[in-house]
Amino acid sequence: MGVHGLTGYIDENHQFFNKVKLQNTKIIIDGNNLFHRLYFDSALDFKYGGDYDLFTNAIHTFFEALSQCHICPYVVLDGGRDSTDKKIETIKERAKNKIRIAHALSRGDGGTLLPILAGQLFKQVLFQMQVPFVQCHSEADREIATLANQWACPVLSQDSDFCIFNLKAGYYPLKNFKWKNTSVSKDSSGLYIPALCFSIEKFCTYFSNMNRDLLPLIGVLIGNDYVNLALDTFFSKECFPIGRSASSGRKHIRIHGLLKWLSGFAEPKAVIEIILKYFNEKDQEELRKCLPVLMEDYTESEVDLAVFFQSGKMGFSHVPAALASKVPEWLIVTLMNGNMAPFISDCLVMRGVFLPSQVENTRRPSSHNCSLHIRNVMYGLLLNSNEISPDSTFNFSSAESGKTNSVAEKQCKMFYVEEFDRHEQSLKKNTIQAKPGRYSLNQLPEISASVKASYLLEALEVKPDVLPLPAHLQLPVIITCYWMTHAEPRVTLFHLQALLLCFMTGELHKMICEADSSGTLECGVQMVYDRLSHLKPRTRNLDVDVAHIFCQWQSCLLMGIYLNQLLGCPFPEPDLTRLYSGTRVHFTYYELKLVSADHLLKESPTAHQIYHSLLCTVTATVPGGFFQKKRKSKKSKGKQATALAVSPLGKNSVEDSDWHDANNRFAALNTEDLN
Repeated sequence: MGVHGLTGYIDENHQFFNKVKLQNTKIIIDGNNLFHRLYFDSALDFKYGGDYDLFTNAIHTFFEALSQCHICPYVVLDGGRDSTDKKIETIKERAKNKIRIAHALSRGDGGTLLPILAGQLFKQVLFQMQVPFVQCHSEADREIATLANQWACPVLSQDSDFCIFNLKAGYYPLKNFKWKNTSVSKDSSGLYIPALCFSIEKFCTYFSNMNRDLLPLIGVLIGNDYVNLALDTFFSKECFPIGRSASSGRKHIRIHGLLKWLSGFAEPKAVIEIILKYFNEKDQEELRKCLPVLMEDYTESEVDLAVFFQSGKMGFSHVPAALASKVPEWLIVTLMNGNMAPFISDCLVMRGVFLPSQVENTRRPSSHNCSLHIRNVMYGLLLNSNEISPDSTFNFSSAESGKTNSVAEKQCKMFYVEEFDRHEQSLKKNTIQAKPGRYSLNQLPEISASVKASYLLEALEVKPDVLPLPAHLQLPVIITCYWMTHAEPRVTLFHLQALLLCFMTGELHKMICEADSSGTLECGVQMVYDRLSHLKPRTRNLDVDVAHIFCQWQSCLLMGIYLNQLLGCPFPEPDLTRLYSGTRVHFTYYELKLVSADHLLKESPTAHQIYHSLLCTVTATVPGGFFQKKRKSKKSKGKQATALAVSPLGKNSVEDSDWHDANNRFAALNTEDLN
């Protein structure tokens, strides 16, 4: 995942690059690098929780540009942590840094932080656009380089490791890949993307025809993400040629000097022997074993991704032993297809997971506390190797209180997972006891979808009232019901209304898109959609308590999606594109302080119907009086200082009979007043 300082050094030296008009080729894309860069470079939201709709547009635009230039993309995504955990300290440092960035953003300072649903959304869009992709078992750099050389096509990334791999067709840094500036070729060969291609041939020629076998030593000696070798003694005593001005910076001067020095050797073994003489006998023995192993990280992989892309299948002979010994074959296939998150393999193989940072109130407990019960259910399914009869019952509420029924007590062994999460402004490791589950991991493929759906509802303590809803909204509403009863501080009606109005806006967008082809659309739908899509912020400052509530919902949805995936998706996976927009939810929340939800929807009975159907379903699952009623004051008369407490259908609403429309997908839903 990068050699420290090498990207900057390479960027300073334009002589290492070729100008290219890229078209009519395959290209291997570093998927994780791409979706980070697409989000960060698209001027999207960082502090409100994510502009997922705009992010989707950026992904579409990128791959459409490739298609116009007849560039065939193959996306390779990272998997879970390496079973040796040699990168653990780097992962911890990155997690700490993200916590610092999130805290800075919460205070109005700058920074870039990827919203937690962005990776899941990226895979959804790849599925929808039918872009071929694979999710590797761990970090994917070697597999990317191997496939690129096998097909003699370039690599697209922003990872300096690809300057060290001996790539036949070169490495294209995303920074210099001008995909927004497609141009027409003068020779009538069609559109192309202007780009710079890093040439390993030019690089080695510049350094006195350096032997390419020496390239892996660059990553090892400069220090990559896997290790931080104690080579300061070596660097301080060995004399390197300088040949660079002091303005280049100390790091770049060291890199340049090292490269000049390496170019004087014929092969790596001679370099290693020079390095070892600066260390005592004990360290020499350790380094003599360590350095060749580290250099292997820059050699080709045995995993043949070409087979996967050509057939959709992969032999299991190349699956890491640690993964193969703990993960059933069906789950390995699901992971490679991207239908399950690396979070799952980290839990199984490493018994440890990192929870992603969000912009929240750092004075409160982590927003991930809200989804702890969902993760506990998931951990129980993943780590329970004992099979309990499907006819046996299990009481989740009893398990939460530390009690188990006789079946679980006799047959279930306790397992633990280490979670790394935010505590105030630092990173803390928490040991979580997995709750005993009704089923084992090996049983899951044999269980019917209806039984799995009931299991998920029971585990999350949500009533089946959500089932009459359109299928694509069932899981988000289940998660919303769960969030309502687990969030701390408590969810208010304004929070819930803002969230459901965001759901509803996504539904209106679909109707508008469908109407473009059918030509039939209720006249008020576009008006309401435009109003909710263009709300302006009522304050410049982020209300961290409001953000904290919505961060808890995102955490619950992410973990709910993971649990649903583990169960084989008994509920359709929600389309994240239009389901949630952090900026829209926050702006709507502030707007509801001034006007009622019904006022925002007044032109469209269809919008009114969708919103109140969702609101009725959710509020039916919480106890009466869950929302505290407020009385109207003279100052707030006519505004929603009194929001709709337990009964979501105000008397100023359109009559139920007026909402039903033959073209409305929600028309058959129960809109009965909760009273």
